[in-house]
Amino acid sequence: MITKKQFEKELQIIIKNGIREDIGEGDHSSLACIPKDAIGQAKLLVKEKGVIAGIEFAKMIFTAVDKNLRVETFLNDGDKVKVGDIAFFVTGSSQSILKAERFVLNAMQRMSAIAKKTRKFVKVLKGTNTMILDTRKTTPGVRAIEKWAVKIGGGENHRFALYDMVMLKDNHIDFAGGVDLAIEKTKTYLLDNSLDLKIIVEARNFEEIEKILKHDGIHRILLDNFNYTETAKAVNLIGNHCQTESSGGITLQTARAYAECGVDYISSGALTHSINNMDLSLKAV
Repeated sequence: MITKKQFEKELQIIIKNGIREDIGEGDHSSLACIPKDAIGQAKLLVKEKGVIAGIEFAKMIFTAVDKNLRVETFLNDGDKVKVGDIAFFVTGSSQSILKAERFVLNAMQRMSAIAKKTRKFVKVLKGTNTMILDTRKTTPGVRAIEKWAVKIGGGENHRFALYDMVMLKDNHIDFAGGVDLAIEKTKTYLLDNSLDLKIIVEARNFEEIEKILKHDGIHRILLDNFNYTETAKAVNLIGNHCQTESSGGITLQTARAYAECGVDYISSGALTHSINNMDLSLKAV
């Protein structure tokens, strides 16, 4: 999986690009009417019930825009919130606060929505041994904060990208000439390149599961679009050979039933690609 150092590097890239994108050569609106030495304060106001996420990331943004900005927090990432709650106050240069405003809000609104949806899955799966996973179905350029939000919501992260885990999906298997060849070629490739990466193999039917089980060193079998009966049967067949994961259109309404089939993980792209941003605002005090 991605290291802490790699993750922190991704966050810095997001911050640098976000500032470049939004401020460019300068915030002319603020420069035109706010004195350079003006000091102000603003509050992050919650306008919708949910789960707050992105407070720590917001602090990173404020620091990047102006290291002299000071943030006083009243909530923590992952806290349940209601309308009217105040997450934090930020104090310092009025121009700097305005420069950071939209970037902070965009990030926190999306992160909070993801955390809220993830928390719903966690609640549905409570009492089972199944964990909810995200996927790579993220917004290009900001994957790190979306996956961070999943963690804040109580979920777990799948692989971060193509480089930190091998995942042999249907197209890999078909292009490689079948399950056996895909696995054999992968093991040879990893050995030849001195790579220590976990291998996940997608199975579309029981024939593919049986072929996968003949190979050692498989970390997890992904059961793609299996129904409940098929999933329970597959979990029993796989046993302790490796981990199991269910995916393919699983919703809040169906997640519990899949978990009760005994799978170790459920992955859902909807955690990050099908959400409505949480309503937050940054208001001058």
